[in-house]
Parts: sequence; structure tokens; C-alpha cells
Amino acid sequence: MKFTTLLGAVSVTALGTGLAAQDADLLVFDYAGFEVPEYHTAYTAAHGQSPTFAFFGDEDEAFQKIRAGFQADVAHICAGSVTKWEESGIIEPWDTSKLTYYADLDSNLTGTDVASTGQAFFVPTDFGSTAVAYNPEEVPAEDIATLNVFKDPKYAGRMTLPDNVDDAYALAYLATGVANWQNATDAQFEAASAWLREVHPNLRTYWTDPAELAQIMSSGEILISWAWNETYPTMVEEGRPIAFQREATEGSSLWLCGYVNLKDGPGVEDKAYDYLNAFLAPDNVMPLIENGYGSSNKVALNDQVSLEDLKLGGLEPIDAPVLAQLPMSNEMRERQVETFEMIKAGF
Repeated sequence: MKFTTLLGAVSVTALGTGLAAQDADLLVFDYAGFEVPEYHTAYTAAHGQSPTFAFFGDEDEAFQKIRAGFQADVAHICAGSVTKWEESGIIEPWDTSKLTYYADLDSNLTGTDVASTGQAFFVPTDFGSTAVAYNPEEVPAEDIATLNVFKDPKYAGRMTLPDNVDDAYALAYLATGVANWQNATDAQFEAASAWLREVHPNLRTYWTDPAELAQIMSSGEILISWAWNETYPTMVEEGRPIAFQREATEGSSLWLCGYVNLKDGPGVEDKAYDYLNAFLAPDNVMPLIENGYGSSNKVALNDQVSLEDLKLGGLEPIDAPVLAQLPMSNEMRERQVETFEMIKAGF
């Protein structure tokens, strides 16, 4: 099983994929890599061609382009951005009665409220885990039994965190006893921020993409990292020493991404539902798994993917707290962004 790029998509801006046949009735605004036909075979079967795709490098770029007048029908974003997009008025709720597999979605990923109004502004489609990757030849398992290993002076200068505010705060909240950030209090936010400040001097760097992380771990420069699940099977396949600890005492995190329904999209609305149904269909489970993603269709995932394969990919069920990176208030996320930038700068 080969796991490739997760959230670290290459920054590409384009108005199409170069595919010979594209459906002009549906424009999907997405990360590069999600346009592959294997991810929407039911859509192609129904309409004879793939949707048209346009790409963005990150979700802030996508948000600004849409606010500036760029028109698309659906966009693929991660959960932390949803409230900002909802409150801006650029998206509208999905009619879940038109989503064939909505009842089969993992409730841990949808949450009780997927937006501030409780409406389905966001439908999760793909997910991955973030946990402690480490070199088992130099780091004993007992040392990474707790997330407070990042405070251990023994590993100062040999550790790294992702340069990603959502993943960093997921770690900090877990380490300070919070497994649900949607209702985090000011005191809990300050405690998480203080934890990150304490950890900062121990870090050698903040990694920016999985390829970089695999390289610095393979070289021995880094022994311990808060990492996406992609790194684990990639390094195993390369014969590099690595283990992946998802069951630290305080737990680990799940990130999730999905699609939002853009308001006043120029295409055919029914085709947006056809595309989402195709992405969530059982026949998309294995193409996603083979590229490092879990499908949010829990029923189909459990039917098709063995526990051993999930373990190999760092996606198995665990007996520890899980912080799902569900949408939070825009105010709290902006506070986290601002504070994280200050922490990285040494303040």
C-alpha cells in the first residue's frame, strides 16, 4: 500500500486539468491531486465526463479568490476553515436528503453541529491522523507514552512540529487535557498556547510538507515529530526506522476535509450532489486509501479495509482520546493563527 500526499498539496493555480473531457456544468475548486477520475467514477458513469476542476494552493487563497468574484460550484476545504466561509456568506447548506451516503458517515467526523447554525454547511469526505512519529532505534517507547515528550530536554533540538496552526493546537489542547476544541474556553486556549511556548525552544524546526519531514527524519536530524499519518508508511516502505504513536496517554488527532456548497454557483446544482455522492461512494474507499486518505463513509470503509491495512496507514481505531479537528468559531481560529505566529517568532 502506497500513501502519498495528504494536506501538503503543491501550490497550483489553474482553471482545468488538461483532461480531454470536462463537464462545464460543474466546476470543483480543489487541492491539486483530487481531480483524478478514480475519485468520482459514478459521476463520470452518469455524465460521460469528469467535472471541470480549478486549483488553489491553500484555503486562504481560495477564500480570497471567491470573495474577489471567482465562481465555482463546490470547494474542498478542511474543517477548521468552515466557520469562516459560512460567516462570510459564500456558502450555503447542503440538503442532506440528497446525499445517498450521509447516514453512513462516521459521526466522529461530522460531529453534532458541522457549522455554527447546526446546518450541514460542510460534508466530510476524507480524513487522516496526526500523532507522534519517532525513531524507535533511538527513542524508547516509554518516552513517547505522553505528549509531554515534546518538553523533554533530552530531545531538545531533535524534535519538530508542523507549520500548521490546526495541527499545532490539536497537539497543545490534547497535551493540556482538552479533546474537543469546539467549545474551548479562554483559559483552555491560554493553557494550550503556554504549552506551545514552552515546547518551542526544544524544536529544531517547523516542517512544512511531508516530504521534508520524511527527509529530516530519515537523516537522523529529527527523532520525534508531530506528524501526519502519511510519513509512517512512506518511511516503512523505504526501510527507514519509524514508529507511529497514536495512543499516547493524552491521545492523538484526526484532521478532516470535505466539500462546501458555494452560493450562486454557475453550474447545475444537481450535479454538485452527484459529485459528492460519487466521492462518498463505496467504490471510492480503496482509491482514497491507496493515496493516504481515509473515507468518511464509515460503513464502506469497514466493509472494504482490513484492520491491518488501517494500522499500516496509521488510521486504525484507537483506545485513547481523539481530538477531531472539527469547525470552531472564526474568532477562536483567528486567535490561534495570530498566537501561533507569535510563538514561532519566539514571543
